[in-house]
Amino acid sequence: MALSGVEIFKHLPKTNCKKCGHPTCLAFAMKLAAKQASLDACPDASDDAKKILGESAAPPIRDITLGTGDKAVKVGGEICMFRHEKKFFNPNVFAVAIKASEAGDVAAKKIEAVKTSEIDRVGQKLRVDAIAVTDEGGDAAKFAAVVKQVVDGVPGVPLILVSKNPATIEAGIALCADKKPLIYAATAENAEAMAKIAKEKKASLAVFADGLDALTALSEKVKALGVEDLVLDSGARKAKDMIEHFTIMRRAAIKKNFKPLGYPIITFATRDDSVSEAVTAAIGTMKYASIIVLSSVEKWKMLALLSLRQNIYTDPQVPMQVAQNVYKVGDAKDNSPLLITTNFSLSYFIVRGEVENSKVPSWLAVMDNEGLSVLTAWAAGKFTASKIAQFITESGAEKNVSHKELIIPGYVAVLSGALEEKLPGWKITVGPREANQLPTFLKARA
Repeated sequence: MALSGVEIFKHLPKTNCKKCGHPTCLAFAMKLAAKQASLDACPDASDDAKKILGESAAPPIRDITLGTGDKAVKVGGEICMFRHEKKFFNPNVFAVAIKASEAGDVAAKKIEAVKTSEIDRVGQKLRVDAIAVTDEGGDAAKFAAVVKQVVDGVPGVPLILVSKNPATIEAGIALCADKKPLIYAATAENAEAMAKIAKEKKASLAVFADGLDALTALSEKVKALGVEDLVLDSGARKAKDMIEHFTIMRRAAIKKNFKPLGYPIITFATRDDSVSEAVTAAIGTMKYASIIVLSSVEKWKMLALLSLRQNIYTDPQVPMQVAQNVYKVGDAKDNSPLLITTNFSLSYFIVRGEVENSKVPSWLAVMDNEGLSVLTAWAAGKFTASKIAQFITESGAEKNVSHKELIIPGYVAVLSGALEEKLPGWKITVGPREANQLPTFLKARA
C-alpha cells in the first residue's frame, strides 16, 4: 500500500542536507509520495528505510533504461493516466526493425537513416532512438551478422534483439551485452531460458503473451525467475486492440497498483503501407506504448511522429522556453538590426526562422518572460517598457550594435513611447505584427 508523505518522512534521515535536490526531507518525502522522485536520490537513506520505502516510493510503472552512454533512453516510470494530471516523464522510444535477411546494403541504408534522423524542433534534438534486429527462420549466424553491422555502424544506439529462439538471442547478445539491449521475447515456452540469458547478461527482457490474462501470468512467472526489468507485449497489433489493451494495462498499474502489469509496453506498428504504419505508431504514442517498432523511418514519417511525441511528453503546466540571451542570426555586424521577442520557444523559433528567411543578418534579443508569448507576457505585466529597458541595459545588447535602434513586435506597439523614455538615446521602431511579415520588413530596411 502507498505511504503518505508524512509516513515516508518518518523513515528519512531528517538532516535537510539538500543532497536530494529538495530543500527539506519533508519536501522530498512529499515528492516520493507523489511518485515524482526516487529514493535513490537520498544518499543517506538507511538500508531499513530502503527496504520499507523502496516499493512504496517506486513509480507504479517500473522504469528501465535501454542502451548506455549519451544515447541511452529511459522508458516507463509514469505516474498518471493523463498528462494534464501531472505530466508524462519518459518519451516513448521509436525503433526501426532490421531483419536478419537484410544484412548488407538494406541494413546499411536503415542504419544511415537512423544516423541522419535527428531534427531540431523548438530547441530539442529529436531522433530515432533504437534499432530492433529481428530474427527470421532461426538462422543465428545471419542474426548475429546484422547485430555486428549495427554495433559497428552506429556505436551506442540502443538495441532490441527480436527472436523467440534462445540460441539466436545468445548469438546476438554475445556481440552487444555491454550495450544493455532489450531481449524480445520471453514466452510461455521459453521463459526459463530467456530469463537465464537476461540475468546473466544483465539485460532487460520483453514478455510476450496473447491477451492480458496470459500476459499477467507470464509476467509474474518471469519476475519469480529473478528478472526485474521487464517490458510487456500483449500481442495487440490492430489499433482498436492497442487502445483497449494499453489503456487497461495503464489503468491497472496506476489506479490499482497491479504489479504484474506495471511495466513499459512494447508494440510493433510495422505495416506494408507507410501511412498506415505512421497512424498506428501515432496511436501507440498517444495511448501509453513505451517502445514502438517501425519497419521504416522516412523523414516525413519521423517528423510527424517525433513532433507528436514531443507535444505529448511536454509538461503542459510549464511553457517550453529558450535561454535569455542576445542571439546572432547570420553574419550579424554592429550595423545589423536588433529585434526583441519573448523566450517562449515557439515564438523564438518562428521569429528566428523568418529572420533567417529574410537573409538579413540580425541580432535577436530574447527576454525571459517565463515562457510566455508576446501578447500573453504583455498582458501579464512581464513584457513591459521598464522590464524590456532593464533587460536591454543588463544584457549588453548595445555592445553588439552601433545604431541603438530596437525593433519591437507590432503587437506591443503601445510600448514604444514608454520605451524611448526608459532607454534614453535609443530609437524604438515598431515591427510587423506577424512574424511572416518580417522578411519583407527587414529587406525593405536593408
